[in-house]
Order: sequence, then structure tokens, then C-alpha cells
Amino acid sequence: MSVPMRKSNIEKMRVEIFGTRTRRFEIPKSKAGKVLKLIEGYEIDAPEKDEWIPAEDVFKDLYKKHGKPGAILKGSRLKEDLTQVALAKKLGVPQQHISEMEGGKRPIGKEMSKRLAKIFGTDYRVFL
Repeated sequence: MSVPMRKSNIEKMRVEIFGTRTRRFEIPKSKAGKVLKLIEGYEIDAPEKDEWIPAEDVFKDLYKKHGKPGAILKGSRLKEDLTQVALAKKLGVPQQHISEMEGGKRPIGKEMSKRLAKIFGTDYRVFL
């Protein structure tokens, strides 16, 4: 997550938070010091925003092979150290369905996306 801050005018500051989705806030200048104090303990040395490489560029071959939703599903599953069988049991579906979703052969519908998001603690739209 990166949090660049810049002045929009004398009375307010704008904050952008980049994560699963970009969120933008406009904070009264009188409150900006408190926000900065809260987050400065988490500051990291990171390249400028224009030096960052988008995930789509890094994973383009994986996205081509499996489709973006399938690649994200597989990555999420591996991050949680779950096998396809274990995830299938949690979802109450056959393991073959997980394999097909990860391989881009079975679409991940909205309802399944919501179930996956609940398991992985993320927004369901990442799987669509």
C-alpha cells in the first residue's frame, strides 16, 4: 500500500491509498497532521510511483495462460497454503471445479466470487 500526499489547496490535503482498489480522501488541513502522524510509522523506502511496475505487466503470461481470475484464485489459494481439495471442501464443490476455474476453463460467477472472497478476506470483484 502506498500513501502519497499532496496539497490540493491551502485548506485541504488529498491522500491516495493504493491497495486492492485506489481510495482517495480529502482531509481538512487541521486534521491532516493527525492522519500523517498515524501512518508515518508505516512508511517505507519505495520507488516513485512512475517507477512501479503494474501487476498486469508482471503477470501477463500467467494471465494469458489461465485468465486473470484463475491466476488470482490460484495465487490466493497458494498464499493461504490451501490445496485444491481443501478449498473445494470449504466451498462444497468438486475439486475439479477449482482446477477448471484456476485453469480458465470454468468461469467464476458472481456468487462463487462472493464465496471465495469470504474465504480469502478480499473483495469479490477480484475474481471476476
